[in-house]
Amino acid sequence: MSTIHNKMFAEFQDKALFKQAQEYGFEYLDDVLQRGVFPSEEAINNLEALREPLPELSGEGSDIIATLHEVAGPATVAQVGGRYFGMVNGGVIPTALAARELSSYWDQNPALYAISPAVATIEDVTQSWLNQLLGLPEHTVAGFVSGTSMSLLAGLAAARYRVFQRANWDVNAKGLNGAPPIRILAGREAHGTVLKAVAMLGLGTDNITWLEVDRQGRIIPENLPQLDASTILILQAGNVNSGSFDFFEQLCQQANQANAWVHIDGAFGLWAAGSRLNHLTKGIEKAQSWSVDGHKTLNTPYDSGLILCSDEEALISALQMSGAYIQHSTDRNTCRDGMYYTPEMSRRARAVELWATLKYLGKSGVDELVFGLHQRAQQFAQEISTVTGFTVLNEVVFNQVVVVCADDQQTLNVMQQIQHLRECWVGSSKWQGRTVIRVSVCSWATTVDDITRSVASFKAALALTAE
Repeated sequence: MSTIHNKMFAEFQDKALFKQAQEYGFEYLDDVLQRGVFPSEEAINNLEALREPLPELSGEGSDIIATLHEVAGPATVAQVGGRYFGMVNGGVIPTALAARELSSYWDQNPALYAISPAVATIEDVTQSWLNQLLGLPEHTVAGFVSGTSMSLLAGLAAARYRVFQRANWDVNAKGLNGAPPIRILAGREAHGTVLKAVAMLGLGTDNITWLEVDRQGRIIPENLPQLDASTILILQAGNVNSGSFDFFEQLCQQANQANAWVHIDGAFGLWAAGSRLNHLTKGIEKAQSWSVDGHKTLNTPYDSGLILCSDEEALISALQMSGAYIQHSTDRNTCRDGMYYTPEMSRRARAVELWATLKYLGKSGVDELVFGLHQRAQQFAQEISTVTGFTVLNEVVFNQVVVVCADDQQTLNVMQQIQHLRECWVGSSKWQGRTVIRVSVCSWATTVDDITRSVASFKAALALTAE
């Protein structure tokens, strides 16, 4: 047996390498809640040590893990802490993090029940729990994907298949050349992933009919054009800037009457359905597909996205895959083959940490988590509104706060100064023609004190830009 094989067998049996990585992980967790949110310039400069030619010879595992800890670790962003408010990136629940670490040792591929009965069962249970929590139809199926970009792609692929099938067009066999037209309707403030998915599916972004929205970014139901069975209507649960929710009850009812397909992009907002904020999601059960991320509001580790679809046949047909070597389950009611519901065949067993999160939180814990993020967002809006020089533009209905200064340039300067101070981290966006500071409260670790400290950093940044 070769030298490299002997070395790997020794590491496999000795466990010292795994213990070393765990100890480094514990050191990181000990520090992350209090450290500067964004890495220092020194830490970023030290990353240059990673730029080296591919080694000719095998390295030492302990040295490699140490390099990651000493060079890469200090240059990470403290997303799991309480003062990171950028990009709607959630924190991480300890039980979920531990579940991912354990499942990493299993290294399961959940494509088929025959490959991993354990993960197939966990996916099946998690699917049932999600339907209960979110109030979706009992027959809704779940695909465990990397994130909303992929879940939107899968959901719109299912919609494309069904719309064409109703028009007697087999898109899998015939493709798009000569296909009957599909109407795509979306609000003017739809997330960029909608454009990405529409383009990747060959439906053409020029074919999207953009619907007018109100001051909070919600589609105006009274202005909805006539729908029909060739229509795919894309709605939002959580506007990317304001956090607002479309009027699902009215919009879905009109779509259902016309036999149109409704997809709800609920990347971070769909979890409101499992909390006392569920008035925001009233009517979502009338849609046909939904996309949502666990790694945002629910605080699972990355990457944890979901495509949920009440039309199982359409989803499976859109993502169809076959091969003589594939050992499909004979009883799909009890033996789930996960590859039916995702674009990928081989993938990580990401459902494990989602299952662990839901089991740990329970219904009451989900409510406490989701409503707690809302409370901290409200606190931020209230406190920043008392600071001269800042204005909150949106109604804080969920976890988003949109803040501006006197003009666009000052807003941008203040945002950059906040990032430089490293006390908290926020990003900028464009909303209603203005440059804004976008505050996304997404971590369970965010405390009342974290919000007050962050508002103080905003105030300090404003003072520094005035000097």
